[in-house]
Amino acid sequence: MSTEDITAEPALAAGGAGAVRTVAAETLIEAGAYDRSYWRDLWRYRELLFFLAWRDLSVRYRQAVFGIAWGVMRPLASMVVYAIVFGVLARLPSNDAPYAVVVLVGLLPWQFFTTALNDSGSAVLQNAGLIGKIYFPRLIMPLAGIMPSLVDLAISAGLLVLVMLYYGILPSWRMLLLPLLITPAALAALGVGLWSSAMNVSYRDVSFAMPLALQLGFFLSPVAYTIDLIPESWRTLYSLNPLVGVIEGCRWAVIGGPFHLAAWKLVVSGVGGLALLAVGVAFFRKSERVFADVI
Repeated sequence: MSTEDITAEPALAAGGAGAVRTVAAETLIEAGAYDRSYWRDLWRYRELLFFLAWRDLSVRYRQAVFGIAWGVMRPLASMVVYAIVFGVLARLPSNDAPYAVVVLVGLLPWQFFTTALNDSGSAVLQNAGLIGKIYFPRLIMPLAGIMPSLVDLAISAGLLVLVMLYYGILPSWRMLLLPLLITPAALAALGVGLWSSAMNVSYRDVSFAMPLALQLGFFLSPVAYTIDLIPESWRTLYSLNPLVGVIEGCRWAVIGGPFHLAAWKLVVSGVGGLALLAVGVAFFRKSERVFADVI
């Protein structure tokens, strides 16, 4: 259906009378147009994406005495505790590398994954007031939830460099690959976050189940230990966890030496991250049509 609005108003101009004629743009309404324009609208509303991300980041550290320094203090405190419990008391092997560095390299991608997942998973409920008022692609909300986690990760990387220098480990060219190695973790976090965000609208139990799932995921990922502890016969199945390739790849990039880069694990992590993202986007797009009615 097309509509064309034409209005004419008399006007006086120097030298005589005239008419101002305004022709409104033609609006075409057809089936499927919303789906085709959705991805283009994501780009059109990019300013809203950055605004929501900046708001989430500022709210996170508002009225905090240490401010953004919490991005360093959390991994630092976790590193000290895990180094004492698993490195000193449990005496877990670290392939002759400083255990504090080994565990910190595992903590950074894991904490990025969990923070990004939690923030993206709660994004729709946190922005419930916007959903019924204005139109924008709802996918913007989980996307904006992940961006503050990237800022935290960048800040934590500074702590990693200081710890490396303390233990006499010099940064190498391999660390330039860290953004690429972290990408599967971001894809997996967004994919699961999209599913969690959509499910949270109808079933608030998801917000209670997610911490339990993440706690189990921590022990199923080589965060506080190396993959050498996993029996050889189980390593292929174990490596289907997308975080395994990410963490092992980061340890190779930072420490090198006894940690080798297994290309097939990175491929598994990348494919797993993309698969989770595809499933999450499909489920979110299917569910978002009823957000305004249910939330």
